[in-house]
Amino acid sequence: MRRAARVDANQSEIVRALRRAGASVQHLHDVGKGCPDLLVGWRGRNFLLEVKTPTGSLTQDQDDWMQGWQGQAAVVCSVSEALALLQGRRRGFNLKGGVA
Repeated sequence: MRRAARVDANQSEIVRALRRAGASVQHLHDVGKGCPDLLVGWRGRNFLLEVKTPTGSLTQDQDDWMQGWQGQAAVVCSVSEALALLQGRRRGFNLKGGVA
């Protein structure tokens, strides 16, 4: 049996800001197996976001998922990073420095 997914402390703040900006947000953290925390729809585009605290790091499952995913996915640690990503001012990346 899988343990309950842990939600980073800043996730609710990021979700509120994304929704205020007009984005649709679906929580995915219960999917597990490294799947990112959020599916975000904004202006006809979809984004998969893994939310981490500024000092957080990807689990092995999350890193494996990010490396294997062929679409857009990003790690965000703050409201400003999440909004910049939606507005095209930032590309996705994982915490190990690889560009997604």
